[in-house]
Amino acid sequence: MNALLRRGAALATLVAALPGAAMAATLTLACGSNAADIENCLAHAQDWGRRNGHTIKLYSAPTSSTDQLALLRQQFAAKSSDVDVIMVDVVWPGVIKDHLLDLKPYSKGAEAKHFPAIVANNTVDGKLLGMPWFTDAGLLFYRKDLLDKYKLGVPGSWDELSAAAKKVMDGERAAGNADFQGFVFQAKAYEGLSCNALEWVASFGGGSVVDAQGNITINNANAARALDTAAAWIGSIAPAGVLNYAEEDARGVFQNGKALFMRNWPYAWSLAQAPDSPVKGKVGVAPLPAGAGGRAATLGGWQLAVNRYSKNADAAAALVMYMTSPEVQKKRAIVGSYNPTLPELYKDADVQKANPFMGQLLDVFTGAVARPATATGLKYPEVSRAFWDATHEVLSKKASGADAVRRLEGKLKQTRRNAW
Repeated sequence: MNALLRRGAALATLVAALPGAAMAATLTLACGSNAADIENCLAHAQDWGRRNGHTIKLYSAPTSSTDQLALLRQQFAAKSSDVDVIMVDVVWPGVIKDHLLDLKPYSKGAEAKHFPAIVANNTVDGKLLGMPWFTDAGLLFYRKDLLDKYKLGVPGSWDELSAAAKKVMDGERAAGNADFQGFVFQAKAYEGLSCNALEWVASFGGGSVVDAQGNITINNANAARALDTAAAWIGSIAPAGVLNYAEEDARGVFQNGKALFMRNWPYAWSLAQAPDSPVKGKVGVAPLPAGAGGRAATLGGWQLAVNRYSKNADAAAALVMYMTSPEVQKKRAIVGSYNPTLPELYKDADVQKANPFMGQLLDVFTGAVARPATATGLKYPEVSRAFWDATHEVLSKKASGADAVRRLEGKLKQTRRNAW
């Protein structure tokens, strides 16, 4: 009998040591910062927890991705185990690589089913530091009913957008809608502005701030022209308040029927179609307009990763694999319009019915412009801050585009010093 008990104990120890075979645990999960993120994340995690004997707790992250990263770095410096499963922005893997668990022992090759570019982005020094959860690219949201009313088409260029926004804004204000705006976007001084500004600069043929080889390329006439063009929108087709807008601020204005155009991420689609949305059934989605250099949409998206200091690493990794599975990604795509990272789901009839734009704009998502995070590595947060600060100065009419990109080049050279 004692021998049997000993063999049983030994077997239990062996099973507990296997990846994914963690004992019952309490896991803390970061789910995003807005209500839609939480609703479309926490329920899945808790369902998995109930089925596997684990308790799931929610970690409330700051709303700004910039603030999220700053807080994470503080927690990592203290080797905190407070959060087990972390949401990782597409530009973070190289910045926080030393603090994330390698997921390859747990994935069983599942990463091969996801977009290769995202997997490559999440793989640092041969380690899979995050599983793709959803991908993003900047999109143009527009009021179908108002374009029809004023006999206008979906703008193909920034000039067409500006002209259409002015015409409709003037018409709606004359009809009594005094605070109607032509175009809203993210112009607050934070990471979201770097995303918007990269789209402007790239579409004007101004490059990507720092190229793939690490060369600083921002100081050029096309980049300066792009920033000057965007600055001219503010106070004309966009409100001065846009200088303090993040994603949810822009969405609030647009979804309340107070703007013709909005630049935002795909998540805004399902919210615009909600039963209580004032613009339900009136919204269209298109690629962002083109400049002289063509169209550009900044690559976004989030991964799920495991905190290296977690006390429940096996259970946390098992949760990550479930949350990034085809089953959960399909549900999140249908209910929350989160773009899957699995190509197969773009052919799914249920996903296409819920989000017609996903299949139509697949090229936008797969060809999006990456921020210079890979080239600049650990220094990317400083690079991005310098970029958004320079852009905000131009938008605030405190600097011309030419002066801003010249000074930005100097700042980036200081940041780089001898090497990225």
